[in-house]
Amino acid sequence: FGAVFSSMVDMVFSAPTLTLNDGMLHPMIGFGTYKVGVIPASASAAAGVGSTTGNDAKDVIKQALQVGYRFLDCAQFYANEKEVGEGIKESGIPRGELFLASKVWGDVIYEGGEAVKKQFEQTLQDLQTSYLDLYLVHWPVPGKHVEAYKALEELKTAGKVKSIGLSNYTVEDYEELKAAGCTPAAINQIEVNPFLYRKKTIDYFQKEGVAIQAYRALRQGKELGNPKIVEIAAKYNKTGSQVLGRWCVQKQIIYIPKSEKVERMKENAAVFDFELSAEDMAILDSLTTTAALEDFKALYQKCVIRDTPLEQTKEGVKQTITID
Repeated sequence: FGAVFSSMVDMVFSAPTLTLNDGMLHPMIGFGTYKVGVIPASASAAAGVGSTTGNDAKDVIKQALQVGYRFLDCAQFYANEKEVGEGIKESGIPRGELFLASKVWGDVIYEGGEAVKKQFEQTLQDLQTSYLDLYLVHWPVPGKHVEAYKALEELKTAGKVKSIGLSNYTVEDYEELKAAGCTPAAINQIEVNPFLYRKKTIDYFQKEGVAIQAYRALRQGKELGNPKIVEIAAKYNKTGSQVLGRWCVQKQIIYIPKSEKVERMKENAAVFDFELSAEDMAILDSLTTTAALEDFKALYQKCVIRDTPLEQTKEGVKQTITID
């Protein structure tokens, strides 16, 4: 077991990096902290304000770092940055070895640029660090996201964050940033998996030089029993989650699995020692249905205004977006 464990640490440590458009190196794999220890109040599965998962976020983070993960994907919305910061501190891992990312949530984005900068400082305090490697606008809140991104530009100019970017942006949202003369975003974090493969959108951002981070890369485990996934996994003597993760990184998409279980953390990370054939990649590429794209559109329209006064008016919510 010891030999297997050390080789797993080596595998995550030696994971390839992607060079971002600002010259920074970004690890191809990270550890997602959403619903680690805490389920946010407005999350669809929340039982109430700050309901817990039964696991201590601090301990989970220490375990993930012990397994070898070094990129931690955090957010204001996840309501656990303080515990993540404690886990980092207790792990003893030097700050220079870590890649720390966070995101500012819609409620703060709605309040304006100064509120965004204030929240950034709170995140620094909670994570017990003097800088971030990456800071993102979590959702393109209508009429507000451009100002939020400009606040991120100021934070970068001030040397408080190395790279800045976006999350859940459509082509149309990014065009608004371009029209406002903003500097190119380094990242757009969106849901990506074979069951929500929005090729036109991904191609657009990658051609713009914006790297894609994938959340829900494992589709929350819901499709691991899918016959196509099971068949391909058996062919490579891998698990379904490893096939889904490999599909991501093979497309130069940054992969952010999450689990509170150590064995799963290790399993999810083992995606750099095999390659899927072009034929199997094509099979996986074909699993997105029209219904999945329509579901994405409905979720986008709900979430861009979540936890803001715009939930009442729906003002500015785009009715026409590139969904594929």
